[in-house]
Amino acid sequence: MTGRFRVVPAAYVLLRRPAPAGEEVLLSLRRGTGYMDEHWAHAAAGHVEADESVHAAAVREAREELGITIAQSDLEPLCAMHRTHGNGRAIDERVDFFFSCHTWSGEPRLMEADKAAEQAWFPLDALPDPVVPHERTVLEAIRTDSMTPIMTFGFRAPQP
Repeated sequence: MTGRFRVVPAAYVLLRRPAPAGEEVLLSLRRGTGYMDEHWAHAAAGHVEADESVHAAAVREAREELGITIAQSDLEPLCAMHRTHGNGRAIDERVDFFFSCHTWSGEPRLMEADKAAEQAWFPLDALPDPVVPHERTVLEAIRTDSMTPIMTFGFRAPQP
């Protein structure tokens, strides 16, 4: 028998606002983290802590990383994503919970300059390059209206 499989849970909050030509999303340029630095990513995201719900984690991350207040009731579930790096390391086995948010209090601002170089609003149909690959998958699913409740990323295709 093998050891129990473990996954690291994370919460992602995608701030969205109407724009003259459609809709915009707030992204941050990662820097200084050691993971996907110089890639654009959801402006608020992070690990779920012990004894914390995924909803509470999303609210906390928005406060810590953007300086805004979000009510849990304003979090709109987008999808869950089961993903892997395929390297067998427990830290690289993930389950991510993605939320949209259209309502918040305060003005989003860069709160953790040691983890992000800048933040900017981008139209969904004109995303910057590069975007963290699994996050781009979610953004593209929103843009093309092809979101599914559960997505996977990084797994090999089943062999016939």
